[in-house]
Order: sequence, then structure tokens, then C-alpha cells
Amino acid sequence: MAEAKKNILTYEGLQKLEAELEDLKVNKRKEVAAKIKEAREQGDLSENAEYDAAKDEQRDIETRIEEIEKILKNVEVVGADDIDDKKINVGCHIKIYDFEYDEELEFSIVGSTQTNSLKGLISNESPLGRALIGKEVGEEVEVEMGDTVSKYKVLEIKTER
Repeated sequence: MAEAKKNILTYEGLQKLEAELEDLKVNKRKEVAAKIKEAREQGDLSENAEYDAAKDEQRDIETRIEEIEKILKNVEVVGADDIDDKKINVGCHIKIYDFEYDEELEFSIVGSTQTNSLKGLISNESPLGRALIGKEVGEEVEVEMGDTVSKYKVLEIKTER
């Protein structure tokens, strides 16, 4: 049997997932159970929108708990000591130059479960992330995204120590 793919996380990402799991199990489950109980007390469940909404919320909570537990079962935490500060890897904050738009971009490379482009967190499994992993300052990469090819140059690599 093939070994399951490792879920790469920074230490911060691991802490956030563990905190979310704890909140879901300790707080959210109780909150939704109370909502279900309250909705049941209203009588007929066949046309009870509050009951249906609470059951949907319960399903979403349980699904998220399963997702997080699955991630944590096969996690690899990348810490500052694991990072070569000369090469891009998960946990690095980088600055690149975008030739097409003539601008500098800054973001951090994180594991796929931590991705949040609005916060500047780019997945190591994204096309750009994959292209940049292992690169050094001064190197250029071309990234194929759909019908276009974008070109970038690595300007700076910082490890988050």
C-alpha cells in the first residue's frame, strides 16, 4: 500500500488546527446540540427550519472535525531549524519580482491546509509554490497557469525564526 501524502504544516499552522479542533469538539458541538434541543422543543420537526439548520450545522462541524483529524494523523511539521535559509521551502517568507506586471510580490510559502491568499499565504502545492520550492535568490522561474506563462525572479528569502 502506498504511503499517505504528508500534510506539511508550519508550527503556527499546527497550533491553529489543534485549537480549531479543540473549539469544535468542546464548544461548537455543545452549542449545536443546544440548538437542536431547542428546535425539538418547538414540536413538529417536519417543517422546522431551525431544526434543519441546526442539523446542517452539526453535520458541517462533524465533517470539519474529521477533516482536521485526518490532516493531523499524517502531519509533518516544518520548523525554523528545518529550513535552509538560502532556498525557498515551506515556512519561508519571500519576495519575488513579477516580470509581467513589473511589481514585487511578498508572501509566505505554507502547507496546503494553511493557504490564505488574502493573508499572503501561498500553498507549496500551488503552481507558483511548486515552481519556487528549492529556488535561491536570483533564480528565475516560469509558471504555467492555464493558457498563460508567468515569469518571476526570486529577490529575497527570509526564514520565520
